[in-house]
Amino acid sequence: MSLLRLRATLIGSLFALSSFATSVNYTISFPQPQTHYAEVEMQIVDWKGGPLDLRMPVWAPGSYMVRDFSRFVESVSAIDAKGNNLKYTRSAKNGWKFNAPSGNVTIKYSVYAYELTVRTSFIDTDHAFLNGTSIFLYAEVGKAWPITVKVNPHTSWSRTSVALESVGVNTYAAADYDLLADSPLEIGNHPVFGFTASGVQHEVAMFGEGNYDTLRLQKDMKRIVEECTSIFGSHPCKKYLFIIHNLSSGGGGLEHLNSTTLQTGRFSYSNESSYTGFLSLVAHEYFHLWNVKRLRPAELGPFDYNNENHSNLLWFSEGFTAYYDDLIVRRCGFTSPENYLSTLAGNFSYVTNTPGSKVQSLEESSYDAWIKFYRPHENSANNSVSYYTKGAAAGAIMDLSIRQATAGRKSLDDVMKQLYQKYYLDNNGKKGFTSGDFIAMLNQISGKSQDALYNQLITGTDSISFGNYLSVAGLQIADLNSKSSAAWVGIGSSFKENKLTISTVERNGPGWKSGLNVNDEIIAVNKLRAGDDLSKLLLNYKAGNSVTFTIARGGVLREIPVTLATSPAVKFSITPATDASQSSKDTYNNWLRVK
Repeated sequence: MSLLRLRATLIGSLFALSSFATSVNYTISFPQPQTHYAEVEMQIVDWKGGPLDLRMPVWAPGSYMVRDFSRFVESVSAIDAKGNNLKYTRSAKNGWKFNAPSGNVTIKYSVYAYELTVRTSFIDTDHAFLNGTSIFLYAEVGKAWPITVKVNPHTSWSRTSVALESVGVNTYAAADYDLLADSPLEIGNHPVFGFTASGVQHEVAMFGEGNYDTLRLQKDMKRIVEECTSIFGSHPCKKYLFIIHNLSSGGGGLEHLNSTTLQTGRFSYSNESSYTGFLSLVAHEYFHLWNVKRLRPAELGPFDYNNENHSNLLWFSEGFTAYYDDLIVRRCGFTSPENYLSTLAGNFSYVTNTPGSKVQSLEESSYDAWIKFYRPHENSANNSVSYYTKGAAAGAIMDLSIRQATAGRKSLDDVMKQLYQKYYLDNNGKKGFTSGDFIAMLNQISGKSQDALYNQLITGTDSISFGNYLSVAGLQIADLNSKSSAAWVGIGSSFKENKLTISTVERNGPGWKSGLNVNDEIIAVNKLRAGDDLSKLLLNYKAGNSVTFTIARGGVLREIPVTLATSPAVKFSITPATDASQSSKDTYNNWLRVK
């Protein structure tokens, strides 16, 4: 008997043994995909009777914003085992409550799906891409019930790709709702290829035309898998699925327990820069297989699908993953050490140039993701900082600090591996970690207290002296903008509908101090018409000059004097120091896998 058939038999046996326990069978159909609707039937087997509260998640794990997926649900109805119609009341904005007698209960509903992102669902004549959190209702009391999903593809579709176990023709099993919600489906006629890496079979489902080279992807993705696995020491999956959407525009990724969805430009594979960016995306989402899907903050599991699940550790879950995605691409040899250092310099520049980094700590950025990061506005750069980019910068600094403290014997890899061992493998995934747990492990691996560094990087908002840490690897940092004397106003602008309009005003810049506002239309500077490009006018002035902006605000002309300044923005460059010691060079070579 094949391994797949054996697994299916075992799962079937489990369902047979639990035939007297409540379970859920879903059937999903697409009779008219051009209308973008999925028709879902949800059968609750052996309901014990009483109030039955059904819910649709309001968010998708890994994407920390309330999206209210129930707004796409229509025509909810239910019948009991005798065929009687059951009425419902609305229990919440995402809830339908029935008073159902004991026995089987069948619920039917429609879902409109027409948003092709990694965190939503999309249906058209070409394919269906389904994220469980925006498709499947669940019973509030039944998230632990075993599940089967029967897919009825449209007659023009021939293939279903999903990381769930197959238990029949187009039928799949999930141990509980959490697994179902975390297992996206790609349904259509997409080509599929595979490879084996770290002893695990990987499937790649490719939707959309693209100029990709299958053999090259097999080789390069395998190297990424093996590099990620080497960091954590073992692989947690029996099989793994990549769903890749090749699109005309857009991009991004979302991690899942045994799979990921990636979106990229359809012609990004032949350009080396964009291809390296795609491999970095692959590395990022694959690294999540361990970091966040298994090694998780205590607040991120079990999931509450009805409310925000705040955590102050997204700088670790996402920021450290962002640090490793570029590092893994370098370790695999897909980019040069010089290119990697350029990327790192860009991260350091972002932290220094973002006024919000002096206002919001990484812990606060993590906690506020639900209301700030995913909902940016014109003042966001002044009051917030990305836990991705600053988190990646913090990961690099902590890595170098550990290497310095241990004379190169340990690194951040050891912290990640030991956290994974202690907070996932040793307790079967039932326990998450806290900030205190991370600090304790950081100190243990370093052999000395790193509390001050943690407070500076994670809980503090003070400026960071990046050069002090880079010197550990024999590197030096320089600001390429240090000699610039260009006049600076501290505003961003855009030219639309023949109007030059202010789009951002930087905190404490000349425009901020003078009272220029977002949405002001810039008419002229010193009575010279602004045209479509403010920078051209400013070339005629120097820092310290006073100029008068003529602006229109609410249809009223105003004259606003502004004293120009020199921009504080940095553009960092990181290069090897000429006087680096041999031990520093060894650290550099080990860190970036330079031979």
